This record gives sequence, C-alpha cells and structure tokens, in this order.
Amino acid sequence: MQTNFTPEQLADPGIATANKILRTCVHCGFCTATCPTYQVLGDELDSPRGRIYLIKDMLEAGRPADAKTALHVDRCLSCLACMTTCPSGVDYMHLIDHARVHVERTFRRPWHDRALRWLLAAIIPHPGRFRLALLGARLARPFARLMPDARLRAMLRMAPARIAGPSRDDLGATFPPIDPRRARVALLTGCAQKALDPEINDATIRLLRRAGCEVVIPENLGCCGALTHHMGREEQAMRSARAAIHAFLRADAVEKLDAIIINASGCGTTVKDYGHMFAHDPDREGAARVAGLARDVTEFLDSHGLPPVTSPQGLRVAYHAACSLQHGQKIVAAPKSLLGAAGYQVVTPVDSHLCCGSAGTYNLLQPKLSAELRARKLRTIEALGPQIVAAGNIGCMMQIGSGTDVPVVHTVQLLDWATGGPPPPAWESAHPEATRPIAPLAQPA
Repeated sequence: MQTNFTPEQLADPGIATANKILRTCVHCGFCTATCPTYQVLGDELDSPRGRIYLIKDMLEAGRPADAKTALHVDRCLSCLACMTTCPSGVDYMHLIDHARVHVERTFRRPWHDRALRWLLAAIIPHPGRFRLALLGARLARPFARLMPDARLRAMLRMAPARIAGPSRDDLGATFPPIDPRRARVALLTGCAQKALDPEINDATIRLLRRAGCEVVIPENLGCCGALTHHMGREEQAMRSARAAIHAFLRADAVEKLDAIIINASGCGTTVKDYGHMFAHDPDREGAARVAGLARDVTEFLDSHGLPPVTSPQGLRVAYHAACSLQHGQKIVAAPKSLLGAAGYQVVTPVDSHLCCGSAGTYNLLQPKLSAELRARKLRTIEALGPQIVAAGNIGCMMQIGSGTDVPVVHTVQLLDWATGGPPPPAWESAHPEATRPIAPLAQPA
C-alpha cells in the first residue's frame, strides 16, 4: 500500500510504525474471510482491509477521528484472526492499537458513551471495586429488562451468581513447591479474574507447586493494563503496565525468575508486548525483561512438564481457543495436548478460529454484535455434545458460560483436577451428586 506521510509526521515513532505496517498491506482481502465482524455485517469497512483504509486516511491527513472512523474502529474485536490469515504479515495489532489511541484522544463521543467507558476503565481493573460493582449488578439484575440501553443490560447480566471475596494473594505471597524445586515463577493474578473466578488462580498455584515450582505473587501487583490498552486509554494503560513491570522486577531481583506465568490469555498477549509498548520509554529494558519471561500457563507446562496424572476423568471436553491465545500468542497445540495427556477426550468446534464475542469489554460496549458471535460459537460447541468446555481466558469463559448449561471452566482447572486437585466448582454445581470438599491451597511460605 502506498503511503504519503510527511517527514515531520514520520518523526513521530507511532506514525513511523503505522507507516511501516500500512506499506506491507497488498489489498488482497484474505483477511475478510476470517474477520468475525465482516461475516456478521458484510460491510467492507468492518473488515481489517476496510479499517486499514480508514486508519490510513485519518493518520495521513493528520486529522481528528470522525464518527464514521470511530464506529468501525470500535467494532473491531482485536481478535487478530486477520494476522493469522494474512500472507503479507501485516501487523494489524499494532496498527489498530495506534488507531484506538488516536480515536480516544481526538474524537468526542456522546456523553453517555464517554461515561460508560470511563466507568468500565475505573472499575474493572480494580478487583475490590469490581466486586462491589458485581454485587450491585446482581441485585439489580431482575430489573435488567427495564434498562433502555442494551449495554447497561449486558453489564447487569454479567454478574455471576456468586461474588468472590478478597483473595489472599492481593498483598503478595510465596508458595513453596512440592519437592524438589525445579523452577521459580511469578504469577500474574489479574484483576477481573480475581473478582469473577479466583479459583482459577488457586488451581494454577496448586498445579505449579505439584510441577516443582515455587510460585511468587509479587507485592502491589495490579492490572497489567490490557483492558484500558484495548480501549485506547494509553496513559492509564501505561501506568498500570509500568506498575506491573516494577512489581515483577522486584521479585526478579530477590532471586531470578524462570518465568512469569499468565493464566488469562488476554493479559498474556499484552504483557508479551511490553517491549513494543515501552520501546521509547526509560523503562524499556525492564519491560523487555518482563515480556521475555511471560508465558501462558499451558505454554510453560508444555515445556516444563505436567505433574503425574492421578485422577484421569475421561470427560469429553470441547476446547475453545481464545483469540488472544491462538492468534495473539500463536499457542494452538499446547492446551489440547496437555488436556489429552491428562486423560480428557478433547474435541474442537468447527470455525474454532472465530471469536466468541467477548474481547475484553467488547461484550459490554457492542452487546448486539457480541451476542450474535456468542450464538454462533455456542452452536458449534454444543454440536459436539461435550460434557464440559475448557478455555484459557476468563472473558471467553463468562461469554460462553452465559449462554449454555454445559459447565465452562479454565483449562488449568481440568489439569489441576487430573493431577490431584478438586473438581472445578462449575462442574460440581452442574453435578452436585459428585461433590467433595475442596482441597486447601496450603499456606504461603
């Protein structure tokens, strides 16, 4: 693609990067075949190629974003399926990220849109606030039908039946390995996940300890910045990311870490991108160190080794590949091979490359499109007749679980169960006849 940026424009590192990305696009349109929003809407401007044209025009002209550009940029899921498909290697992720920042800075949205985005950015990255918000949403859920805005209705329906209390890891902790120690790892405990399903972190810690890992949860570890980053709120995202980088580096300084384990794939894609985000920042070396250590929990266990399987269940598991894992991090085989090694019968839905419609806050900001994508995903999953669904991202779990009676759990919870841990709570809720006491996590060292 030919571009016409001025030398003055190209002096901006962000524009220089965007220019390089734009020039790799050859207009082939392969991306339209795997773009979920294009499949639903059939509008060229709701495909990666169409958005690239809009972004190019906006950035070259050096103008503020207009309503048309903001609409189509906002409709992008950032699922990155187009990057998996693209034969030219167009770095769409960094282009759409740059466009979101430009839109957020230069386009004045209607007041109710601004208020909603501010509210989401102020609440979800903070587990304590998010727990209170979920409690309020659960109390107000019976009145959801009376809400005039579909986005407000989606927010109320998001609240789980049980609201978790504060996690013991909020203040940092170290959990010793089951001897002998083979690795020292830090765990990113997340923000939304701690409020929505803290058992995922507990299962991760149990599993890693059995695999001979000392598990460190750094003090003052908050949000990684992923959620606000994908909303285009660059300053807020960078503050969160910087705080996370410093927290991990402090733990690394005490004794070298072998890996930083991440069990929410949306967070993992962002943390692995810290080197790019901080490329022109004084913290770039630390950011690169953290990004280089980051591993999805299945990615780490695939190379480190799974603990001995003691309780194979033989369940038929439909594996849902989160977009941030399969497209963002290019991790495709590891989760399925680990589940198979743990004794599960793994089945994969058709069109597994397509997004379920969660995409961070997308299901709250674009509820109509999100609901259509969820319905399509559920049809492919339920066609397999699974006993349980596994996914590697809390957003996907909430999105899929809100539309089916089939228990939806994190992949790590099934691996924990097969290697001596308790059944996932979602499975026990669906099968109360098989319940048993949950094993304690064990006290930190």
